Amino acid sequence: MLHVGSQETIRKHKHFHVGLACSAADIRDAQRLRWQVFAEEMGARLNTPNAGLDIDFYDKWCDHLLVRDGDSGEVVGTYRILGPDAARNVGSFYSDQEFDLTRLGNLRGRMVEVGRACVHPDYRRGGVITLLWSGLADYMQRGGHDYLIGCASISMQDGGHNAAGVWNALKDTHLAPVEWQTHPRCPLPLDGRSHDSVPVIPPLIKGYLRLGAWVCCAPAWDPDFNTADLLVLLSLQNLNPAYARHFLQDRAAA
Repeated sequence: MLHVGSQETIRKHKHFHVGLACSAADIRDAQRLRWQVFAEEMGARLNTPNAGLDIDFYDKWCDHLLVRDGDSGEVVGTYRILGPDAARNVGSFYSDQEFDLTRLGNLRGRMVEVGRACVHPDYRRGGVITLLWSGLADYMQRGGHDYLIGCASISMQDGGHNAAGVWNALKDTHLAPVEWQTHPRCPLPLDGRSHDSVPVIPPLIKGYLRLGAWVCCAPAWDPDFNTADLLVLLSLQNLNPAYARHFLQDRAAA
Protein backbone atom coordinates (compact mmCIF):
# COMPACT_ATOMS: atom_id res chain seq x y z
CA MET A 1 0.00 0.00 0.00
CA LEU A 2 1.32 3.43 -0.93
CA HIS A 3 0.78 5.89 1.90
CA VAL A 4 1.04 9.47 0.61
CA GLY A 5 0.08 12.91 1.75
CA SER A 6 -2.06 15.68 0.33
CA GLN A 7 -0.92 18.38 -2.04
CA GLU A 8 -2.50 20.84 0.38
CA THR A 9 0.71 20.82 2.42
CA ILE A 10 2.90 21.97 -0.48
CA ARG A 11 4.16 25.52 -0.01
CA LYS A 12 6.61 27.68 -1.91
CA HIS A 13 9.58 29.39 -0.33
CA LYS A 14 11.69 31.42 -2.74
CA HIS A 15 12.94 28.83 -5.26
CA PHE A 16 12.10 25.79 -3.13
CA HIS A 17 8.93 23.76 -2.70
CA VAL A 18 8.25 21.81 0.51
CA GLY A 19 5.50 19.25 0.98
CA LEU A 20 4.54 15.60 1.21
CA ALA A 21 5.17 13.11 -1.58
CA CYS A 22 2.07 12.70 -3.71
CA SER A 23 3.14 9.86 -6.01
CA ALA A 24 5.35 6.81 -6.24
CA ALA A 25 7.71 8.87 -8.41
CA ASP A 26 8.06 11.45 -5.62
CA ILE A 27 9.00 8.70 -3.17
CA ARG A 28 11.56 7.26 -5.60
CA ASP A 29 13.16 10.70 -5.82
CA ALA A 30 13.49 10.75 -2.03
CA GLN A 31 14.89 7.21 -1.99
CA ARG A 32 17.42 8.17 -4.68
CA LEU A 33 18.67 11.10 -2.58
CA ARG A 34 18.89 8.84 0.47
CA TRP A 35 21.00 6.34 -1.49
CA GLN A 36 23.31 9.11 -2.63
CA VAL A 37 23.84 10.42 0.90
CA PHE A 38 23.81 7.23 2.96
CA ALA A 39 25.37 4.66 0.60
CA GLU A 40 27.61 6.70 -1.69
CA GLU A 41 28.67 9.47 0.69
CA MET A 42 28.58 7.73 4.08
CA GLY A 43 29.30 4.16 3.01
CA ALA A 44 26.23 2.62 4.67
CA ARG A 45 25.37 -1.00 3.87
CA LEU A 46 21.77 -0.74 2.73
CA ASN A 47 19.62 -3.84 2.43
CA THR A 48 17.57 -2.65 -0.53
CA PRO A 49 15.94 -4.44 -3.48
CA ASN A 50 17.11 -1.75 -5.92
CA ALA A 51 20.67 -0.45 -6.10
CA GLY A 52 20.53 3.31 -6.40
CA LEU A 53 17.43 3.57 -4.20
CA ASP A 54 17.30 3.32 -0.39
CA ILE A 55 14.16 1.23 0.16
CA ASP A 56 13.15 -0.58 3.33
CA PHE A 57 10.08 -2.16 4.91
CA TYR A 58 8.88 1.04 6.59
CA ASP A 59 8.80 3.20 3.45
CA LYS A 60 5.38 2.04 2.29
CA TRP A 61 3.83 2.99 5.64
CA CYS A 62 5.45 6.41 5.91
CA ASP A 63 4.74 9.88 4.66
CA HIS A 64 7.72 11.38 2.86
CA LEU A 65 8.44 15.08 3.29
CA LEU A 66 10.37 16.60 0.37
CA VAL A 67 12.10 19.85 -0.49
CA ARG A 68 12.53 20.41 -4.23
CA ASP A 69 14.67 22.96 -5.99
CA GLY A 70 12.06 24.90 -7.91
CA ASP A 71 14.45 25.60 -10.77
CA SER A 72 15.84 22.11 -11.37
CA GLY A 73 12.95 20.07 -9.95
CA GLU A 74 15.45 17.96 -8.00
CA VAL A 75 14.66 16.67 -4.51
CA VAL A 76 17.36 18.22 -2.31
CA GLY A 77 16.08 17.33 1.15
CA THR A 78 13.84 14.69 2.69
CA TYR A 79 12.43 13.40 5.96
CA ARG A 80 10.51 10.18 6.48
CA ILE A 81 7.56 10.38 8.88
CA LEU A 82 5.80 7.45 10.55
CA GLY A 83 2.58 8.48 12.25
CA PRO A 84 1.05 6.73 15.27
CA ASP A 85 -1.74 4.99 13.31
CA ALA A 86 0.71 3.65 10.74
CA ALA A 87 3.10 2.53 13.50
CA ARG A 88 0.25 0.69 15.17
CA ASN A 89 -0.57 -1.07 11.88
CA VAL A 90 3.08 -1.98 11.28
CA GLY A 91 3.51 -3.11 14.87
CA SER A 92 6.44 -0.86 15.77
CA PHE A 93 8.36 2.29 15.16
CA TYR A 94 11.68 1.98 13.34
CA SER A 95 13.36 3.12 16.60
CA ASP A 96 12.03 0.00 18.34
CA GLN A 97 14.77 -1.91 16.50
CA GLU A 98 17.50 0.11 18.23
CA PHE A 99 15.93 1.06 21.56
CA ASP A 100 13.63 -0.36 24.22
CA LEU A 101 10.80 2.19 24.11
CA THR A 102 8.76 0.69 26.97
CA ARG A 103 8.73 3.93 28.95
CA LEU A 104 7.33 5.84 25.97
CA GLY A 105 4.33 3.51 25.71
CA ASN A 106 1.86 6.09 26.99
CA LEU A 107 3.02 8.58 24.32
CA ARG A 108 2.67 6.32 21.27
CA GLY A 109 -0.81 7.47 20.34
CA ARG A 110 0.35 11.10 20.12
CA MET A 111 3.85 10.55 18.76
CA VAL A 112 5.33 10.66 15.27
CA GLU A 113 8.70 9.24 14.32
CA VAL A 114 11.06 10.93 11.88
CA GLY A 115 14.05 9.38 10.19
CA ARG A 116 16.16 9.06 7.07
CA ALA A 117 16.76 12.82 7.22
CA CYS A 118 19.21 14.01 4.59
CA VAL A 119 20.08 17.04 2.51
CA HIS A 120 21.90 17.08 -0.82
CA PRO A 121 25.57 18.06 -0.27
CA ASP A 122 25.20 21.14 -2.49
CA TYR A 123 22.35 22.52 -0.32
CA ARG A 124 23.69 22.26 3.22
CA ARG A 125 23.56 25.92 4.08
CA GLY A 126 20.71 25.73 6.59
CA GLY A 127 17.74 26.80 4.47
CA VAL A 128 16.69 23.34 3.32
CA ILE A 129 16.66 21.79 6.79
CA THR A 130 14.70 24.82 8.05
CA LEU A 131 12.07 24.18 5.38
CA LEU A 132 11.93 20.49 6.32
CA TRP A 133 11.34 21.44 9.93
CA SER A 134 8.61 23.92 9.01
CA GLY A 135 6.92 21.18 6.97
CA LEU A 136 7.29 18.79 9.89
CA ALA A 137 5.75 21.33 12.28
CA ASP A 138 2.84 21.74 9.87
CA TYR A 139 2.41 17.96 9.69
CA MET A 140 2.35 17.61 13.48
CA GLN A 141 -0.07 20.45 14.05
CA ARG A 142 -2.46 19.33 11.32
CA GLY A 143 -2.45 15.81 12.74
CA GLY A 144 -2.75 16.86 16.38
CA HIS A 145 0.50 15.11 17.31
CA ASP A 146 2.24 16.21 20.51
CA TYR A 147 5.57 14.34 20.47
CA LEU A 148 8.33 13.57 17.99
CA ILE A 149 11.01 10.90 18.24
CA GLY A 150 13.86 9.95 15.97
CA CYS A 151 17.31 8.44 15.77
CA ALA A 152 19.95 11.15 15.35
CA SER A 153 23.21 9.78 14.01
CA ILE A 154 26.85 10.52 14.79
CA SER A 155 29.54 9.20 12.44
CA MET A 156 31.77 6.41 13.71
CA GLN A 157 34.56 7.11 11.22
CA ASP A 158 36.85 8.11 14.09
CA GLY A 159 36.11 4.87 15.96
CA GLY A 160 33.36 6.40 18.09
CA HIS A 161 35.46 8.86 20.11
CA ASN A 162 33.41 11.88 19.04
CA ALA A 163 30.16 10.01 19.70
CA ALA A 164 31.34 9.26 23.23
CA GLY A 165 32.22 12.93 23.66
CA VAL A 166 28.82 14.07 22.42
CA TRP A 167 27.03 11.75 24.85
CA ASN A 168 29.27 12.89 27.70
CA ALA A 169 28.50 16.52 26.88
CA LEU A 170 24.74 16.04 26.66
CA LYS A 171 23.89 13.52 29.38
CA ASP A 172 24.02 16.08 32.21
CA THR A 173 22.21 18.89 30.38
CA HIS A 174 19.78 17.37 27.86
CA LEU A 175 18.76 13.97 29.26
CA ALA A 176 15.03 13.25 29.16
CA PRO A 177 13.03 13.04 32.40
CA VAL A 178 13.53 9.64 33.98
CA GLU A 179 10.01 8.48 33.09
CA TRP A 180 10.90 8.87 29.39
CA GLN A 181 14.39 7.44 29.44
CA THR A 182 14.99 4.42 27.21
CA HIS A 183 17.71 1.79 26.71
CA PRO A 184 19.79 0.99 23.61
CA ARG A 185 19.48 -2.61 22.43
CA CYS A 186 23.05 -2.59 21.10
CA PRO A 187 24.85 -0.01 23.25
CA LEU A 188 27.87 1.75 21.84
CA PRO A 189 30.80 0.54 23.97
CA LEU A 190 32.05 3.70 25.70
CA ASP A 191 34.95 2.24 27.67
CA GLY A 192 38.26 3.15 26.10
CA ARG A 193 36.77 5.84 23.88
CA SER A 194 38.29 9.17 24.73
CA HIS A 195 36.03 12.17 25.21
CA ASP A 196 38.58 14.64 26.58
CA SER A 197 38.46 17.02 23.62
CA VAL A 198 35.51 19.28 22.80
CA PRO A 199 33.08 17.11 20.78
CA VAL A 200 31.70 18.07 17.40
CA ILE A 201 27.91 17.90 17.69
CA PRO A 202 26.30 17.20 14.29
CA PRO A 203 24.15 20.09 13.01
CA LEU A 204 20.94 18.03 13.04
CA ILE A 205 21.40 17.18 16.72
CA LYS A 206 22.22 20.83 17.49
CA GLY A 207 18.98 21.82 15.80
CA TYR A 208 16.93 19.35 17.83
CA LEU A 209 18.49 20.59 21.05
CA ARG A 210 17.81 24.23 20.18
CA LEU A 211 14.17 23.32 19.65
CA GLY A 212 14.06 21.86 23.17
CA ALA A 213 14.52 18.14 22.49
CA TRP A 214 15.96 15.67 24.97
CA VAL A 215 18.19 12.66 24.42
CA CYS A 216 16.61 9.55 25.95
CA CYS A 217 19.64 7.39 26.71
CA ALA A 218 23.23 6.51 25.79
CA PRO A 219 23.89 5.94 22.07
CA ALA A 220 23.12 2.74 20.22
CA TRP A 221 25.52 1.36 17.63
CA ASP A 222 24.14 0.88 14.12
CA PRO A 223 26.69 -1.32 12.31
CA ASP A 224 24.98 -1.06 8.91
CA PHE A 225 25.25 2.73 8.85
CA ASN A 226 28.44 2.74 11.00
CA THR A 227 26.90 5.38 13.24
CA ALA A 228 26.19 5.94 16.90
CA ASP A 229 22.51 6.83 17.22
CA LEU A 230 20.97 8.98 19.92
CA LEU A 231 17.23 8.73 20.45
CA VAL A 232 15.81 12.26 20.62
CA LEU A 233 12.38 13.15 21.99
CA LEU A 234 10.69 16.50 21.40
CA SER A 235 7.49 17.65 23.06
CA LEU A 236 5.73 20.49 21.27
CA GLN A 237 4.88 21.87 24.72
CA ASN A 238 8.61 22.01 25.48
CA LEU A 239 9.57 23.98 22.37
CA ASN A 240 12.15 26.66 23.05
CA PRO A 241 10.04 29.85 22.66
CA ALA A 242 12.77 31.77 20.83
CA TYR A 243 13.39 28.96 18.35
CA ALA A 244 9.75 27.89 18.09
CA ARG A 245 8.94 31.07 16.16
CA HIS A 246 11.63 30.12 13.64
CA PHE A 247 10.37 26.52 13.54
CA LEU A 248 6.76 27.54 12.92
CA GLN A 249 7.12 30.76 10.96
CA ASP A 250 6.59 29.32 7.48
CA ARG A 251 3.38 27.62 8.59
CA ALA A 252 2.07 30.85 10.11
CA ALA A 253 2.69 32.65 6.84
CA ALA A 254 1.15 29.91 4.67
